[in-house]
Amino acid sequence: MSEDLKADAIIVGGGLMGAASAFFLRKRGRSVILLERGLVGQQASGVNFGNVRRQGRYLPQLPLAHRSRAIWGQMKDLLGDDAEFLVTGHVRGVYDEAQAAVVEQYAKDARGWGLELELVGGSAFRRRFPFFGPEVICGSYSPADGHANPRLAAPAFGRAAARAGARVIENCEVLAIDKEGEDFRVQAADGRCFRAPSALICAGAWGDRLSAAFGEPVPLTPHGPSMGVTEPMPYGIVPVVGVSTKVAHEVVYFRQVKRGNIVFGGGLRGPAYPELQRAYVLPENLLRQLRELRRLAPALGKLQVLRTWSGIEGYMRDELPVMGPSGRISGLYYAFGFCGHGFQLGPGVGDVMAELIDTGATTTPIEPFHIRRFAASSATAPSTHRAAASATA
Repeated sequence: MSEDLKADAIIVGGGLMGAASAFFLRKRGRSVILLERGLVGQQASGVNFGNVRRQGRYLPQLPLAHRSRAIWGQMKDLLGDDAEFLVTGHVRGVYDEAQAAVVEQYAKDARGWGLELELVGGSAFRRRFPFFGPEVICGSYSPADGHANPRLAAPAFGRAAARAGARVIENCEVLAIDKEGEDFRVQAADGRCFRAPSALICAGAWGDRLSAAFGEPVPLTPHGPSMGVTEPMPYGIVPVVGVSTKVAHEVVYFRQVKRGNIVFGGGLRGPAYPELQRAYVLPENLLRQLRELRRLAPALGKLQVLRTWSGIEGYMRDELPVMGPSGRISGLYYAFGFCGHGFQLGPGVGDVMAELIDTGATTTPIEPFHIRRFAASSATAPSTHRAAASATA
């Protein structure tokens, strides 16, 4: 057996959060080993909608979203690859007066968190966004939001991290993580071992298995988004488009890429099975999406769907991620369970986690996401410093 490979930090999970964390740790001069069971960006980070939006987020999450948005704007200079990020704006349509009041209140509240939204209605709304259907009465517009290609983002961070000196190891299944003295020791299925004083769990929908083995269980449920793409049409719908509604199946969204295709998602989630690495689009969900797309933007009604897909996303009971230091184990950190809205946050999460690991603190508030919020329900959980990870990312 060869000697354990050592670094300042080991990251388990090579999605956007893990790859970005590896990159920013190297920017801070920290040595890093990034372990990914498959390929970097292969799971949820690579199959999501690609929305780079801030509006509609939980307000205390906006400082993190702002930090991340600044990085999205610097991607080309930082990584040599912008992952097709475009500043297109993001507009949410509204169907009724009751929801319009909700959107108006959110805009007022968001202003105090540094997000300026434009409320557009009447004839100005129709002139500006003529693609909306007749049922849409007004909208909320965030001009500096946009979209990017999720298939490109995490790999771009992974390549940049490797160029900066990180050891990015793909096709590496992690079997167990032990805390031995001051170090974490990670055992891989191929016999290799890795050692570091800091460990960051970015294992997505598999993250709860690792946190539970360290005595910190969380209420995470896997789901699969229902995604699709249509044949191309002439390019003309610039902003990312969504709808603000209280009804779950009406929450549909779409964006048009420069090639003309319409990428869409939203509505009810499908089944996902982390142990099988499989997620499915249910036909009834797709039919519901198409109906809601026609209602939101009638011009899309005649387009043919070319492909549908799903992925495995981890959803927390309170719809907030787990992010920050362990509440029990020194040197252990988490960033997982982003509930289907982590793509925009990914670069910022990596920057914040690198800052936290490097300095012990972060200038961006992340307290609402601390794993200790679940401690009361896990008081009887077994205490262990060994995490079995036969199905980790």
